[in-house]
Amino acid sequence: MKTETELLPLLETLYASKNPTRRWLHRTRRDWIIAKARECARTPPGRALEIGFGAGVYLEALAETFGEVVATDLAAAHLEHARALAARYPNLTLKRDDILATTLPERAFDLILCSEVIEHFAESARALVAMRRLIAPGGTLILSTPQRYSLLEIACRIAFLPGVIGIVRRIYGEAIFETGHINLLTARAAERQIIAAGFRIRERFSSGMYLPVVAEFGGERGLRCARWLERRIRGGRMDGMLWTQYYVAEPR
Repeated sequence: MKTETELLPLLETLYASKNPTRRWLHRTRRDWIIAKARECARTPPGRALEIGFGAGVYLEALAETFGEVVATDLAAAHLEHARALAARYPNLTLKRDDILATTLPERAFDLILCSEVIEHFAESARALVAMRRLIAPGGTLILSTPQRYSLLEIACRIAFLPGVIGIVRRIYGEAIFETGHINLLTARAAERQIIAAGFRIRERFSSGMYLPVVAEFGGERGLRCARWLERRIRGGRMDGMLWTQYYVAEPR
């Protein structure tokens, strides 16, 4: 298992991958979340919190959209990596904080962003309850997490079997690393936890059609096929095949 320091440059390369499908999967999520965060911003600009910012792909957009941004993470490497960005944006504060034992003030944030975080620890229901305490009245939660039975997550379980991962790395010709996902939720389970925490779901979305073999060898034609199929199944009975589920919610 790689350290956080080793993973940071790998996380950043996902958005510039040589593989069209891999690049599209990550850019779609990034662009949707940035657009939604900007859409949810208030006038005058309010206060935003990002929980588990990782490589920091959303921090610049948040700092340019909100009056104050607090960005939390547990990994020292992530906090150090973001210091240069914090130096450019005086309204961006970096803080080591565990959402399950948070020291942040209650009812203080107009926007909370938690993207690709809750799948990394088992107690996601507790984390959502904590987020509910932190959000201000009338605030917005933007949450994304992988779908438990998406084709990509299923393929990942196979890809990291002994003897298989070496082949996968040779096919892609770039960094491939374990996801570390230990708490994959179905849409039903995710929605149940969000509602039980005291939120009302305002908007749902899903993206990320991954077709094994086609993604690896189909190039741009394979990507066009994945896009077409994604549009066909989104919101239907096979929606769970798509990789990422997104929620926009507000406190009840």
